[in-house]
Amino acid sequence: MKTGIALISSLTLATSILVSGCGSSKTATSESGNTAAKTHTIKIANYFAENHPQNVALREKFKPLVEKNSNGTLKVEIYENSKLGAEKEFYDGVRNGTIEMGIPGMIMQADIPKMAIPELPFLFKDYKHAKTVLSGPLGKELTAEMEAKHGVRVLAWSANGFRMVSSNKSITNLEDFKGFRLRMPNIPNYIALGKSWGANVTPMPISEVFAALEQKVVDGQENPIATLRASGWYEVQKHVLESRHMFSPNVYIVNNKFWQKLTPEQQKAVEEASKAAADYEWELLEKNEATDKKFLEEKGLKFHTPDDNFKKQMQSAAQPIYEEFYKKNPSTKELIEKIKAEAK
Repeated sequence: MKTGIALISSLTLATSILVSGCGSSKTATSESGNTAAKTHTIKIANYFAENHPQNVALREKFKPLVEKNSNGTLKVEIYENSKLGAEKEFYDGVRNGTIEMGIPGMIMQADIPKMAIPELPFLFKDYKHAKTVLSGPLGKELTAEMEAKHGVRVLAWSANGFRMVSSNKSITNLEDFKGFRLRMPNIPNYIALGKSWGANVTPMPISEVFAALEQKVVDGQENPIATLRASGWYEVQKHVLESRHMFSPNVYIVNNKFWQKLTPEQQKAVEEASKAAADYEWELLEKNEATDKKFLEEKGLKFHTPDDNFKKQMQSAAQPIYEEFYKKNPSTKELIEKIKAEAK
């Protein structure tokens, strides 16, 4: 009797091991043949509209490259248009690991002052200047504290573009900003810049901008024209001031604890795909600027290019922002001067 029970127990154990082995479909052998690569789904969040170059690059470059070069062990899900929350919410989600990746702007600058530098007013001359700085050693210096302080790894710099002011009235001089209700992100540099021009600044998330413009809660907003087009704000605006007052970058970030779970091959696939997608997005954004302007003009928007006097007025009004920034962060002055020196 005991022999029979022992035999049954042995068969049960063997069957259990066999079933267990067949059920481990979430592993795959890495290229090295030494490590089993678990399969993962990467949620990547951003606040851009579906047809913005950021999401075009994610769909056409990042997702297919990651899935192909990881041999199917990584799957990518794109959550555009603040579907996983506004910028602060999805950034916090990447920090705490509920979201694997994201493409925020400089939302982290409150804790990491160097990350405020790229959005100082009138810092970058053109796209070439911005990309040279951010994609090189100076860009790495800017992001050096991200992993230690916020638990996220920066994989690539991408671009939002040069910001311009859209409005329901023409703005042709500094006086026109007086009493103007201007939506801006809830970021100190932005708010200080709007106030320096004399505007009444109203901070709000990007997801609320269309309704605020439509209901005339605000008179205008400032963003690159790719965002103006992709978000449909041209339906409730009449004018664009080509101020190009600030360059807005974005960063591809990944939760560091999630990153450490990946095999070296998987990490390589994600990092290379991030850089390829970011490069493609830079290309699309710059190339499409003229196309976007033409589209908006066809929709009835009137563009106003500030003359030299107006430009100098805007720049002079913004200078105290630099002085205040240096007071709070004296060690950044040398880095900012290096960035300015890269303009050619």
